[in-house]
Amino acid sequence: MNPAPHTLRPATPADLPAIVGLIRELAVFEKLEHLVVVTPESLQPHLFGPRPAAEAVVGEVGGEVVAFALFFTNFSTFLGKPGLYLEDLYVQPAHRGTGLGKALLHHLGALAVARGCGRFEWSVLDWNENAIRFYESMGATVLPDWRICRLTGNALQGYARD
Repeated sequence: MNPAPHTLRPATPADLPAIVGLIRELAVFEKLEHLVVVTPESLQPHLFGPRPAAEAVVGEVGGEVVAFALFFTNFSTFLGKPGLYLEDLYVQPAHRGTGLGKALLHHLGALAVARGCGRFEWSVLDWNENAIRFYESMGATVLPDWRICRLTGNALQGYARD
């Protein structure tokens, strides 16, 4: 049996409820659902407002949004070029293994090249062995010496006041 064909397209404001639903599914998968506070209303200005902070591409099967990739531009001082940073990519379990996730990554890689980016980067949880193997099989390097640093919530607020 062949998987249903999928299509990729830039997200529109009408996709916000579906994207937020997929973000919640991703959080459950990552065992981080307790951190999710995003709503379609809170996400809207950051994707579609006057100064968008990020962009999104959605994957559809049969007219239903079943996957998304949310990304933004960063910058490499060493290369002196912008980069494309993939914040989140999620494909609903029923549509995994159909090539949809790979298609989203290829789409973003091509977009990075078209925009003159020097890098296409993302993070992966250390326990997600399937994703790590998949990313390595496509030629990505998992950087062993780098760790993500983060200030958020009260720590960020306190630091901003100091």
